[in-house]
Amino acid sequence: MNHEALTLLLTRASVGPKYLVEPAPGEDELRQMVEAALHAPDHAGLVPFRFKVVRGEARRAMAALYADAARRAGKDEAGIAMDEERALRPPMTVAVVARLDLGHPQVPAHEQWACVGGALTNFLNAAQALGFGGKMLSGAKARDPGLIAAFCEPGETLLGWIAMGTPAPSDQPPKPRKAKDGASAALQFWMP
Repeated sequence: MNHEALTLLLTRASVGPKYLVEPAPGEDELRQMVEAALHAPDHAGLVPFRFKVVRGEARRAMAALYADAARRAGKDEAGIAMDEERALRPPMTVAVVARLDLGHPQVPAHEQWACVGGALTNFLNAAQALGFGGKMLSGAKARDPGLIAAFCEPGETLLGWIAMGTPAPSDQPPKPRKAKDGASAALQFWMP
């Protein structure tokens, strides 16, 4: 039994943007993370997901898009500035996009969504295994028409963004993640 792999899965936790520093994953690490994502269950090999990397100067363009979205949402100047800063804070951002084939004759939408979730999980687990931290962020910005147009092709869905980087060194050890009480509700034994 590979206890190291199980420990990784049981200890993975999100690392928020304000706790992320350089370096962000390089191309080799990103390719490994995508390779892990490609191992999610994927009936008919549809690959119904895309990871769109925002790094370097592209972060400034994304900050401008966040500011435009904040204006459309009616935020004041302080809120607009905060949203711009949120786009610039993490060393790298990865947009998570779903690309479902809703007319596929063999693979219904729910199976494709399950693949997207599995791919996202594998991507984040691989990031942690490689020494990086990340956190999936969504909310109203993921539903903003301007941001959707910037990141999605027709028929795609913007799930949100992963803020990525290296977890910042800290004097305090990370708080252990509390065990979730949902295990008894999540694990059920079916009997006909």
